Amino acid sequence: MKNSLYHTEIINDEGLNGTVSVSDGESLQTSDPLKDLAGFNPEQLFGLSWATCLNATIEALLKARKAEARSKAEVHVDFCREEDGKGFYFDLKAFVSVEDMELAEVEKLAQSAHKRCPVSKIIGDYNHVTIEVVPFTE
Repeated sequence: MKNSLYHTEIINDEGLNGTVSVSDGESLQTSDPLKDLAGFNPEQLFGLSWATCLNATIEALLKARKAEARSKAEVHVDFCREEDGKGFYFDLKAFVSVEDMELAEVEKLAQSAHKRCPVSKIIGDYNHVTIEVVPFTE
């Protein structure tokens, strides 16, 4: 692995209803998003990952600007059926806010963060992704 700053290994051998394990011994219970069962589903896990990574990138950009404002990334993930009925997709929406910053400036910051965030890079030019800036609230 070239220039790896961190490496992890995740194993799922039980599908949606079981556990997913991390090589360091941690594990999470997983569940089907369409059933009312305990555990995290893929939509939640993806949302957790993107919200965390996107906001961490925003925080790094704010720090580079020497701005001490708080930021927030709220991610909504919808599990949708393809129009032809033959498959599924995730519809992804991120709502970004920065305390005491004009929305036009937050928009620039959010777009810059989306270009730099490693999870956003995985998303790439995906058709079902929206980033919206909103006023900061507690």
